[in-house]
Amino acid sequence: MLGRNRILVVDDDRDVVRGTRLRLGAAGYDTLVAFDGEEGVAMAVDRHPDAILLDIRMPRKNGLMALAELHAHQQTKNIPIVMLSACLLDQQASLDAGARFFLAKPYQARKLLEALESALDERAAARPPRSSPVSSPFA
Repeated sequence: MLGRNRILVVDDDRDVVRGTRLRLGAAGYDTLVAFDGEEGVAMAVDRHPDAILLDIRMPRKNGLMALAELHAHQQTKNIPIVMLSACLLDQQASLDAGARFFLAKPYQARKLLEALESALDERAAARPPRSSPVSSPFA
């Protein structure tokens, strides 16, 4: 892996953010943080994270609204997003809105890392292969 994957954590619960950052840092990820959906969308557009952990129930712009905006934006539409919520009813709404991954809070660190790795693997598989340079007998 070239460099560390950068993960954007979007959650209004600062204790959850702090714990998630510690877990991700220990697992070798760099983290960015936003505390509501509006700030999260802006940061995703500006900083281009490799994946996003997005809470659903937040002020200003909830996670489902942020998900729709991220999917509609050219710069962020291919970033994998793991949706998070303490309400299991949010799982179906997340999937209906186009989310590929959902974790119920509170979640185990192992489950969070598995979901994140699956999201990153899926993104890597979707990328077109890099073309190899043309070799020349004169080089």
